[in-house]
Amino acid sequence: MEVSEGGVTVEVPEKRHGASEGSGAGVFYNPVQELNRDVTVGVLRAVADECDTYLDAMTASGIRAVRAADAGYAVTACDVDDDAVALARHNLARNDLDGEVVHRNVNAHMHEHRHDVVDLDPFGTPIPFADAAFRSAGEYLCVTATDTAPLCGAHFESGVRSYGAVPRNTEFHAEMGLRVLLSALVRTAARYDLAARPVLSHVSSHYVRTYLRLESGARAADRQIEDLGYVDHCQQCLWRRHEATLVADPVTECPNCGQSTWTAGPIWLGPAHDADFVDRVRASIPDTFGTAEKSRELLDTVAGELHRPTHYDQHKLYKRWSEPAIGMEEFLSALRAAGHEASRTHYGGTTFKTDAGVAAIREAVL
Repeated sequence: MEVSEGGVTVEVPEKRHGASEGSGAGVFYNPVQELNRDVTVGVLRAVADECDTYLDAMTASGIRAVRAADAGYAVTACDVDDDAVALARHNLARNDLDGEVVHRNVNAHMHEHRHDVVDLDPFGTPIPFADAAFRSAGEYLCVTATDTAPLCGAHFESGVRSYGAVPRNTEFHAEMGLRVLLSALVRTAARYDLAARPVLSHVSSHYVRTYLRLESGARAADRQIEDLGYVDHCQQCLWRRHEATLVADPVTECPNCGQSTWTAGPIWLGPAHDADFVDRVRASIPDTFGTAEKSRELLDTVAGELHRPTHYDQHKLYKRWSEPAIGMEEFLSALRAAGHEASRTHYGGTTFKTDAGVAAIREAVL
């Protein structure tokens, strides 16, 4: 069937939901990921003055490669599947776009070739491709992870195996997943004396997506390592504490309610986005994109988020307090009036970030 997206038209197999393009189980196209691709092209347009070449690491239908080529990039698409290679070549040609389509294991290709921008969008965890990707990417690495259950701690053992960290299934599970992924990527980059700095990240439709700006040098990599650490969390009252450290010193008893606590880490505690970069990406998304309005709304919220490593859910707090919830704007205004920083987050309509602890939040709004 034909699909039009972002100004190009491609042939794709019948719709199959629930996975990203590179599943390794045949060629397919996932319409749910259109927002992901629209934002990606927004990023490519925003960095076009510093980047020329783009690798679609697991191309499948070739939709990402076609859209990147349409944005003016010298494109390489790679896939190990015969049908994917043929379809990607066909889709580039039918849009009168140039691009190289490589029939090869993508890890082998990335170890041997450099690209300004490398885009990893596998089915499940991207970690088996991360080492090669950092060897290949010159300026930016774009990464999608669809294995949110291991990342968020719902599948604990799988999360530990894949990401070399202890994830915990908390009420801020989306943020946990993002920061476990960022931790693994920052640590992988550091092995090659690379600093991986997140400039845009979001969690949408059961996947995690991040864009990393790369800088060479051991000292730069060391600075990124300084933003790794641990989070202690109380499931009873939702108290939490984070500490940037390489040696965990867990709190075993909640200072707020006395219950036992969980510790997660090492996770990324630093900024997950750069507000100026996010604003540039937002301005680079044209009205013609299918998710233009939704993408801009997402990016507006991301740009305004506080740089805090966890978020709260207002409704869950009020449930713990056995009190009726008030409107979000009134709630955030009360926090700010009490002298605290507060912002909405893109994780949900009732999620927010603040520098206040649970006791201070309650005092400010009740």
